[in-house]
Amino acid sequence: MNTIYFHIKKESGKPDQEEETAFRQAGEIIRSGGLVAFPTETVYGLGGDALNPESSRKIYAAKGRPSDNPLIVHICRFEDIRVIVSRLPEAAVKIAHAFWPGPLTMILPKSGLVPPETTGGLDTVAVRFPSHPAARKLIAYSGGYIAAPSANLSGRPSPTSAKYVAEDMDGRIDVIIDGGEVGIGLESTILDLTSDVPRILRPGYITREMLDEVLGKVDIDVTIIDPQSRQAPKAPGMKYRHYAPKGKLVIVEGTPEQVIRYINTHAETDRLSGEKTGVIATAEVLEQYHADVVKCIGSREDEEAIARNLFSILREFDDDNVTSIYSESFPAHGLGQAIMNRLLKAAGHRIVRL
Repeated sequence: MNTIYFHIKKESGKPDQEEETAFRQAGEIIRSGGLVAFPTETVYGLGGDALNPESSRKIYAAKGRPSDNPLIVHICRFEDIRVIVSRLPEAAVKIAHAFWPGPLTMILPKSGLVPPETTGGLDTVAVRFPSHPAARKLIAYSGGYIAAPSANLSGRPSPTSAKYVAEDMDGRIDVIIDGGEVGIGLESTILDLTSDVPRILRPGYITREMLDEVLGKVDIDVTIIDPQSRQAPKAPGMKYRHYAPKGKLVIVEGTPEQVIRYINTHAETDRLSGEKTGVIATAEVLEQYHADVVKCIGSREDEEAIARNLFSILREFDDDNVTSIYSESFPAHGLGQAIMNRLLKAAGHRIVRL
């Protein structure tokens, strides 16, 4: 398959006829059963017609994704949700009013219009209304319902630029829409609204604290914060490894002095044994690390920058053929909870506590 590339302006401006033609063409490809990668405010998505079972099967095949891992249905108008859910609770309306369009996905009972291939065989559907103008335009041209996981091979770091979409998906899908770097860099928060108390199944930019302000009380799935929990994950996709670089990643938790000493000692040992070593470091202590490749993820005073840089740094280590990676840890509250969730999954839950 020859993948077509469309380049669009990162900033919105006057209507561009060439871009409109590209979106119209990409939308028609989705309507006819094809796959299109596109930018959102979180990461790049891999889109197909959410109401077409064959399109969903193609998404699973292109990603190498287990078919019991549900896809998120993206819409471009709030009222469209009523077509794909069988019941819309008041809590969902409150959440939509507060956070849509934006980086939040709601899980609700599905209607009969949504095929089981899209929902991983579940009787619920995950729905998101993205804020990125390119995503919304593509959804509109595609008929209003795009099923879209992240546009990467299953298990790899999610792509925050078209470069990394192409690395995984060139020749596997019909179109890649290049809209530059994304803004947030972590996938949407997933909130399950099918139980008595709303529950976070995946932390993201919309934090538990923000959701508590709107709904009063929100639970969080214990498997997010305790990898040793014996409780089965609520969502099938939570049991799979994600975001992994090719090299072995270890997270180190402790005081700054302890972490620096541990990482430098073990990176040197790894280097002497033939490994190419890398460190994910914060700006405050960047110069104190010694490894083949040391990358700054951002300042501890700027969690949004850390979130935005995480996946691209993991990809860059692959570009540099780094085989042994160490990372500082981060406080697991607020946005830090989402950062640590992704890091722990990328590391296969390898964490050293000093």
